[in-house]
Amino acid sequence: MHDTRITNNRLTKNALHQNNTHKTGRKCRKTKSPSFPLIFKNRPVIRPSKSVTHVLNQMCYLCSDCATAPPPLLPSARNLLPHLVPLCHIPLCLLPAMSKPLTIFLATLLLVSISRATPPPNILLIFTDDQGINDVGCYGSEIPTPNIDRIAAEGIQFNSFYSASSICTPSRFGLLTGQNPVRSQDQLLGALMFMAEGHADKGIQEKEVTIASVLRDQAGYDTSLIGKWHLGHGDPSLLPLNHGFDTFIGHTGGCIDFFTMTYGIIPDWYNGSQHVSENGYATELITEEAIDYLSGQKERDRPFFLYLAYNAPHFGKGYSPADKKPVNLMQPQAAELKRVASIEDKIRREFAAMTVSLDDGVGKVLAALEEYELENDTLVIFLTDHGGDPTYGGSNLPLRGNKATLFEGGIRVPCVMRWPGKIEAGQKSDSQLWSLDLFPTFCELADIEPDSGLPLDGVSFASLLTGEEQSTQEPRNMLWMTGAHSELERKPWIAYREDNMKYLLSPEEGEFLFDLESDPNEETDLRTKKPEKFQYLKSEAESLIESYRPKTE
Repeated sequence: MHDTRITNNRLTKNALHQNNTHKTGRKCRKTKSPSFPLIFKNRPVIRPSKSVTHVLNQMCYLCSDCATAPPPLLPSARNLLPHLVPLCHIPLCLLPAMSKPLTIFLATLLLVSISRATPPPNILLIFTDDQGINDVGCYGSEIPTPNIDRIAAEGIQFNSFYSASSICTPSRFGLLTGQNPVRSQDQLLGALMFMAEGHADKGIQEKEVTIASVLRDQAGYDTSLIGKWHLGHGDPSLLPLNHGFDTFIGHTGGCIDFFTMTYGIIPDWYNGSQHVSENGYATELITEEAIDYLSGQKERDRPFFLYLAYNAPHFGKGYSPADKKPVNLMQPQAAELKRVASIEDKIRREFAAMTVSLDDGVGKVLAALEEYELENDTLVIFLTDHGGDPTYGGSNLPLRGNKATLFEGGIRVPCVMRWPGKIEAGQKSDSQLWSLDLFPTFCELADIEPDSGLPLDGVSFASLLTGEEQSTQEPRNMLWMTGAHSELERKPWIAYREDNMKYLLSPEEGEFLFDLESDPNEETDLRTKKPEKFQYLKSEAESLIESYRPKTE
């Protein structure tokens, strides 16, 4: 498969051969400013076959009649210079005249250098709010989402992808840390309330390691969050700039007024760590900031990780002067309402209009990737934080349940990905994956190893994306738990899935056992038919919860 990333980013020959000429068969003169390909000391030994050596002999990177110059040194490699050794600056066209052992040795070093020099992808993670599996066109929704659908058509659509939680804050914690939210130091199992007493000092703690910090510090990525944070808002230490992001533009609470960028009447729009005033429509502002960010990436020599977290189609947070308190409001724009006029239910129609605005934004961001020649170098992921809320127009049909529950409708989410030249177009996958898998997947794609002390609860599926595997290797187990939430009158839920069997504890309806292979919509409770399996899964869930809880010192 042709790798356009390398050919689009090669250095010019002039950069490597200042004031020198190189012809095949001639002895290469020493350059004034030689550029040394680099290799890692601890790479596995590769024994090239005759065919590999022959191919390498045709690729004299230092001669004008051969291949173009080698790709630029990656930022991650520049940061690790003390651990690297240079490859001799010798043209391969001279290798046949050397001894066979030396030829093989140098060819091996170059082969390893080339494999290491392939740059990691840019990563654009589009994360939306309260958008269920029946709120995206390619999953069967009546709401038109042609731009999200385009990502699926040009890449892969996942039909068994799960969020880390059915609630905003823990879902975002799991996404960014790769850890089950039960592990969080502040027990982030419910949504942080922007004005709730006692919530101002809660959020993601400084000791937590995010994928943004790992990509930045270990692989040289530029990292940016544009949109919704919802992992802490009171103490400055809880803000994104202290958790791996180089830049942050957006809001910190669970929702805002789409037209004033306030929580009720309280300002909640940031640039970095400072409040700023903005006018417009939140979805469009987030899109414009993303395009502005992408416009500056073409000339950079580092990959980027853009976490584009739209607050749409979540309801807005307005203010009632009569009641003197914030109120939940559907806040579509008039033009988009006309585009979904055929939807009869008023709330669903307003939700659809907000979704259409969101999809328009996705389309503009995809267009920006093309305009700035970033498309082929960028892995695009579209994912939602959890299931939709029918009270405010969302739909998870035909799945049972919704946001804040742990039935499938609360945690199984739409997820599509695109990476031109790497992910084959038009694929659909039933592999059982979840948002906790993204942390190790991004690390593998960036060719870095996360700290072995991090308790990551996901597994990389990078090989699935690139077609090396057709599905995940082993049956999975997954645990979900939501916390009690007095402000929202929510009670704790527990769910545990092992292979196709799922144990569920609902605070309102009791305990269940489902076979998701034969009953994906969770209509038939198997507790009485399979009591041993029921007890086993319940016990496993309880044991995992206990093992995950942070230990008090």
